[in-house]
Amino acid sequence: MSPNNQTVVTEFLLQAFGNLHSRLSVLIFYVFLVIFGLTITGNLLIIVLVTTGRVLIPPFNIVPNILRASLMGGAKISYPGCISQLYFYGGTTVTECFLLSVMSYDRYVAICFPLHYTSIMDFNTRVHLMAWPWILGFTVNFIAIVPIANFNFCKDHIIDHFYCDAAPLQKISCSDTSLIEFISFVFSTPLFIVPCGLIVISYVYIFLTILRIPSTAGKQKAFSTCSSHLIVVGMFYGTLITKYMTPSQGHSLLVNKIISLVHTVFTPMVNPLIYSFRNQDIRHSINGFKGSIK
Repeated sequence: MSPNNQTVVTEFLLQAFGNLHSRLSVLIFYVFLVIFGLTITGNLLIIVLVTTGRVLIPPFNIVPNILRASLMGGAKISYPGCISQLYFYGGTTVTECFLLSVMSYDRYVAICFPLHYTSIMDFNTRVHLMAWPWILGFTVNFIAIVPIANFNFCKDHIIDHFYCDAAPLQKISCSDTSLIEFISFVFSTPLFIVPCGLIVISYVYIFLTILRIPSTAGKQKAFSTCSSHLIVVGMFYGTLITKYMTPSQGHSLLVNKIISLVHTVFTPMVNPLIYSFRNQDIRHSINGFKGSIK
């Protein structure tokens, strides 16, 4: 590619659903606005009800752009902003992969070794299990983001998506993308398979332990403690596998957008419901909070 054909790109245009009718774009805006409001409200309620919170979803760094792009038929994002969004989105996604495996290990210890739970999951262990997913997630993602940040872009700066993702940036880049494709292949497979494998192994032992519980009530109680986590794991890995680990040639652009919407918008909305509102302690706290304000 001749240097004369390259331009210095300072911003991108997120097209989102800009090719839709204006009335439909406004409808999409209000739908996403309601979903975003419910997501924030649910998590704020959890923060109010508990003194220490657990990070359940990635930061809200994408949905505001969807709202703006849907209402305006597109939204500009600066080049540094695009790269930053891609970095934090990828980092939190990898982090959640490891956090879900940590949560499965926590349930494994609680169900298989209930009498030794406090000694196994002591303070130092909990700190390491919480810190290392974040360290690994953002360190590994930094390795992948460096080549993308050095991409050259020609005339086209329109991203046919509603957030900055690696695939759309590769599509409009006039640089050689073989390095980032190699890095993605080398790192993405173990980053998804290893945590997923740990989850599967943990639940194999959990189910074997539950089957040995003599009472039906005891089995139901043990299963109920795992159901919320399994639902979230299924939604999270289901969308990731469909989006990143299946041949992209088999997906239309619209299908990729829908899958991305499920992963970035709808899954965060239902996470508070699945994780917390099904929890008996949270329900008791809600009832107590209602009683205190009457």
